[in-house]
Formats: sequence, structure tokens, C-alpha cells
Amino acid sequence: MKLKFDNIRKSFVHVFGGSVLTENFFLRNMRFILVVVLMMFLFISHRYSVLQKMSEIERLERVLKDARYESLTISSSLTEASRQGEIERRVAAAALELKVTNEPVYHIGK
Repeated sequence: MKLKFDNIRKSFVHVFGGSVLTENFFLRNMRFILVVVLMMFLFISHRYSVLQKMSEIERLERVLKDARYESLTISSSLTEASRQGEIERRVAAAALELKVTNEPVYHIGK
């Protein structure tokens, strides 16, 4: 048991002490290792930016949905207010002396 613990301790010191970086394998493949690390950073940053854009898209979709509902509400209230019966009721409520004509409108042409 003591022997295993000493081996683990030596390998731990070897890796984290920095002497593993001076070995021949790492020196020959340093460019490849740097490229792999750079690719990892790029993938992580790309994923982070994609997640931010997805959350922004979801937020904008909620805003669009709210705007659509508001547009429907305004459109329905405008349709209700522009009905002939509603106009006649408002004219009568305002005590205006306007009457609905029964005769068709005549257009005078040139």
C-alpha cells in the first residue's frame, strides 16, 4: 500500500511540477497540443455565444407574441367601434342631431 501511494505521489509531483512538459513526447507535439487547446477554447466560446443568441431569440419571440396579442386586441376594439350600430349609439349618447339617411349617396362627376 505504501508503494502505491509513493508511486501516485511521484506521478502527481511529476505532472504538476512541470517536469512532464520537458519530456521528449510533449516537446515534439507541442504545436498539436496548442492547436487542440485553442480549438477547445473556440468550441467553448462558440457554444456560449450560441446559447446567448438562443436566449435572445426566445426573449424576442415572447415580445413578438405579446405584440401580436396587443395588435389583435386593438384591431378588435377598432372593429367594434367602427360598426354602424356602435356609431349610432355614440351619436345618440352625445346628443348630436345627426340622422341616418335612407337615400343613396349621389356622386357628381365632371
